[in-house]
Amino acid sequence: MLQAACTVCRALVKKHSGKVGRFPVQNLPLHRNRQSYFLNLKIQRRLPYTPVQCYSSFSRLQLRRSKFYPLHYGFQAKRHFWVARLASRLLKLRYILLGSAVGGGYTAKKTYEQWKDMFPDLNEYKWIVPDFIWELDQHIDFDKLSKALPDSEELAKLIPDFEKLGESFNLLKGWFSGHNLVSEVIGASDLLLLLGPGGETAFKAADSKIFETSDKQYKKVSDKDKVDQLQEELLRTQLKYQRILERLEKENKDLRKLVLQKDDKGIHHRKLKKSLIDLYSEVLDILSDYDASYNTQDHLPRVIVVGDQSSGKTSVLEMIAQARIFPRGSGEMMTRAPVKVTLSEGPHHVAIFKDSSREFDLTKESDLAALRDEIEVRMKKSVKNGQTVSPETISLSVKGPGIQRMVLVDLPGVISTVTSGMAPDTKETIFSISKAYMQNPNAIILCIQDGSVDAERSIVTDLVSQMDPHGRRTIFVLTKVDLAEKNVASPNRIQQIIEGKLFPMKALGYFAVVTGKGNTNESIESIKDYEEEFFQGSSLLKKGMLKAHQVTTKNLSLAVSDCFWKMVRESIEQQADAFKATRFNLETEWKNNYPRLRELDRNELFEKAKNEILDEVISLTQVTPKHWEEILQKTLWERVSTHVIENIYLPAAQTANSGTFNTTVDIKLKQWTDKQLPNKAVEVAWDTLQQEFSHFMTEPKGKEHDDIFDKLKGAVKEESIKRHRWNEQAEDSLRVIQHNALEDRSISDKQQWDAAIHFMEDTLKSRLKDTESVIRGMVGPDWKERWFSWTSRSAEQHVRNETKNELEKMLKVNEDHPAYLANDEVTTVRKNLETRGVEVDPILIKDTWHQVYRRHFLQTALSGCNLCRRGFYYYQRHFVDSELECNDVVLFWRIQRMLGITANTLRQQLINTEVRRLEKNVKEVLEDFAEDADKKVSLLTGKRVQLAEDLKKVREIQEKLEAFIEALHQEK
Repeated sequence: MLQAACTVCRALVKKHSGKVGRFPVQNLPLHRNRQSYFLNLKIQRRLPYTPVQCYSSFSRLQLRRSKFYPLHYGFQAKRHFWVARLASRLLKLRYILLGSAVGGGYTAKKTYEQWKDMFPDLNEYKWIVPDFIWELDQHIDFDKLSKALPDSEELAKLIPDFEKLGESFNLLKGWFSGHNLVSEVIGASDLLLLLGPGGETAFKAADSKIFETSDKQYKKVSDKDKVDQLQEELLRTQLKYQRILERLEKENKDLRKLVLQKDDKGIHHRKLKKSLIDLYSEVLDILSDYDASYNTQDHLPRVIVVGDQSSGKTSVLEMIAQARIFPRGSGEMMTRAPVKVTLSEGPHHVAIFKDSSREFDLTKESDLAALRDEIEVRMKKSVKNGQTVSPETISLSVKGPGIQRMVLVDLPGVISTVTSGMAPDTKETIFSISKAYMQNPNAIILCIQDGSVDAERSIVTDLVSQMDPHGRRTIFVLTKVDLAEKNVASPNRIQQIIEGKLFPMKALGYFAVVTGKGNTNESIESIKDYEEEFFQGSSLLKKGMLKAHQVTTKNLSLAVSDCFWKMVRESIEQQADAFKATRFNLETEWKNNYPRLRELDRNELFEKAKNEILDEVISLTQVTPKHWEEILQKTLWERVSTHVIENIYLPAAQTANSGTFNTTVDIKLKQWTDKQLPNKAVEVAWDTLQQEFSHFMTEPKGKEHDDIFDKLKGAVKEESIKRHRWNEQAEDSLRVIQHNALEDRSISDKQQWDAAIHFMEDTLKSRLKDTESVIRGMVGPDWKERWFSWTSRSAEQHVRNETKNELEKMLKVNEDHPAYLANDEVTTVRKNLETRGVEVDPILIKDTWHQVYRRHFLQTALSGCNLCRRGFYYYQRHFVDSELECNDVVLFWRIQRMLGITANTLRQQLINTEVRRLEKNVKEVLEDFAEDADKKVSLLTGKRVQLAEDLKKVREIQEKLEAFIEALHQEK
């Protein structure tokens, strides 16, 4: 493109090089006259020095008409040596021409270099110009184009008449000399907002450079119309540039969105780098869960949004977030818990909770409604035990194009009276929550005041004044200014509020905003349009009561964001140093108390305990089948032995012959198998499984045993057993197996016969021992114990002893006595005792008889068991030609075989099914406990755990702070 321009210029020079004299040079001013004019100016102020040469069209205007003076040449009488003088003058002219050429060339080169330095380097912006522009010289013939241009005469006609311009300029100068317009403009209240701090200086410098000033002082024009006109023009100019700025920002927002979307598409191709505000928000989330046990308080900056109830603080936050994200109500309390909102820039306008992965699309009304409902549900869940508000923080992140980066905390509105339905301490709780957040010396307080109500009704201003009396970190926001302008009788009252003269509270800045017309269904865009429209026509801005930079939520968000990041940069290093010192103290304490243990926090300890528990569950499968069957058989017989002796064996033994004995046994066994035995067997199997599981869980592991896991293991065991359900079909299948086993009466060999006798003998001896123990307790110590231990019997024991002796006499007389006493026998025993002076009750006689007869029966059965040791031969012959009857041995063999088969069946079911189901239950319980933080805190306790937790938190906070500081320095 530059090559093309140079080609055109060369063509013009070649074609019109001989026609330069045709320009109206006589109309151009002489430098001498312009210089003499500027010498007459009285400069009031020294012009500022600038290294760049300023080029202005004013420097070429004719300020005074040039006058040509005639030259008078005297008569020279001496004309001798005119040839020599002519030659010397020609030689002098040669040197003059040569010097002029050299000097002019150097000056032109220097001027060219100055102009060249003034222009920026455009090589970096070549991408802006399309490629086809650089290729124009290949497609366009610039020689033909230069020939088609007009000649110099026609171009000279286009040059303005500088003489007329000079006259016009003289008139303009005279008008400026008579009117102090600069002072009037500077007197306008809002001009400095456009010009900046140096606006007045620039005007006066230009005035002193161009215009001639008089020695008298300028007087301010008091014409009200001119001032109003200037202010209106100033407002129009501000609005014009505001629209231009908004248009540029919108274009910038769209471009940034495209760039972010482009980066978002490549998110899977490279590692995602977290934004600066996301890193900072993570630090705040960790600090919110950290228990400051070592005087390391959280002093990181946040923007705390406080205000009276229904003052519009939530609406202000929504305008900053550019979305209607909070539940809304008319006059009722909606914010019941602190809501931390992290605002950041992103390609899409979305919101996401800290503990959830769902993204809410804020451009869709359905997602907005779902987000509001979710926030309301979370607030209600956080309020417990009949309270109205909760200190638990709800963390939310909002991303979108053009959103200012900051972290805000929306607090419950301050109230003056507790209404019905609220907890009695609601007012005090709200004050304590607000003070807890505002007492942070680096927290930025965004104080929201409702402009539509009387300022004297404000409560929050007094609270903010207590927490920040000097106003070094407070920003005051007056909401509902549109209603205030209509309702307030004196607009000066609004000006006093914005200027900080009405409240005793001090602040860094004061802002006035409009957050809607009161309709909850309004969109953010419509509210912005209404706010802009209101301030454009507001008399508060026209009359200078409000400054342009103090209005609109957009200016507010920019100011808050700047103040937030300034506070972050000033305080982040100090906070990092404090946590570094805390980390050193915690590490020193750990080394002194637990030098040989690794620093395992609660989650790591839980994972270690989880692995140990799962290993112990797997150990159940390593138990040998023999061990399972022995335990099951022994436990099952302990559970059913009493029933077998009392309800089967004793009733059958009272029969007259073996046929009746076998019939009675078969009937009793069938009833037992159908109703009780399968259920008892399953209970025994389940108890055995619990016993073995508990044994593996609680058995000390020697030096490697860590008692810190005992509480957790006990809870896992109890919960797993509670959830375990035995297979419902097990009883049905077991019933069939047991019934078939009990129906078999055939003993195949002598070994089984001996085993049955041994089983019967052990059972009878055990029962006999238990019975004798019971009788001993009934009758008291015998004569040996009374003699050597110096003990005596009680009156009841004496009566029971006499009764026992009388009943034993009866059994000696009739050894085949049935198991029950007749009434006349009870009367006979009672009368016999009365003759010896012993008063006894019939119930006591029957109770004593039960134990005495049991002992007699067991002793008789044991003697018969010894006789049956040689009875296997007669058993094979069905006891033909033999007085020996060993039907009770066959009974015990049937029961023993049933116990063995049942134990084998239960063992197979345990190993193949129930142990695996129990392992599955244990895993589910561990997973549930892993997700329940409160459960882990209650089960893994102790100084060691808490110290490791604090150390982990402090390290994480320090690492996050260092990563954030590094990113913050890189952004600078």
